[in-house]
Amino acid sequence: MNLQIAEFVTSITGLNRLPADGLPQIVFSGKSNVGKSSVINRVLNRKNFARVGETPGKTVHINFFRIDGTAYFVDLPGYGYAKVPKAEKERWGKLMEQYFSVPERIDLGVLIVDARHKPTADDCTMAEYFKSSGRPFVVVANKLDKLKKSELEPNMVLIRQTLALPEGTKLIPFSAEKGTGRDELVKEIFAACGEV
Repeated sequence: MNLQIAEFVTSITGLNRLPADGLPQIVFSGKSNVGKSSVINRVLNRKNFARVGETPGKTVHINFFRIDGTAYFVDLPGYGYAKVPKAEKERWGKLMEQYFSVPERIDLGVLIVDARHKPTADDCTMAEYFKSSGRPFVVVANKLDKLKKSELEPNMVLIRQTLALPEGTKLIPFSAEKGTGRDELVKEIFAACGEV
């Protein structure tokens, strides 16, 4: 799979327009200001492929990007942004419930959290969605470049405990800025898509 060959396919607000071609789906999720687009851009080694939003939490859309005709990167809407009206938050919740109601469509979940902070209640909710789906998922702790070396280990322990990650769930320290952790994440993605 050539990660350089990526195209935007569709943006949906309901599940009636889901791509139905059976390609593997790698599902990215994270709170609005955690750098989700930057992580996707880093994985693809593209500068501005996944849009980096001006206003966090603005859209409740699921974006589909086709990668080399062999898999989809699914970009779930960001969550947890304080200025989003209650109705919008509820719409997000409904959309997530719908999307996760057919877990078979998820080949790998990628939950992005902030390496510097304890995961939020919304991060925990998202982790529960992934856990209850029964599908494989990894946690990417982004913004590693903003941590001191001495903070890394305790922060990773805190993230693992707060999200109550099952034994064997990978937690990848990551820097979208510097590319740290990219190879490990790409390896997980390739494995989920049946590529070695």
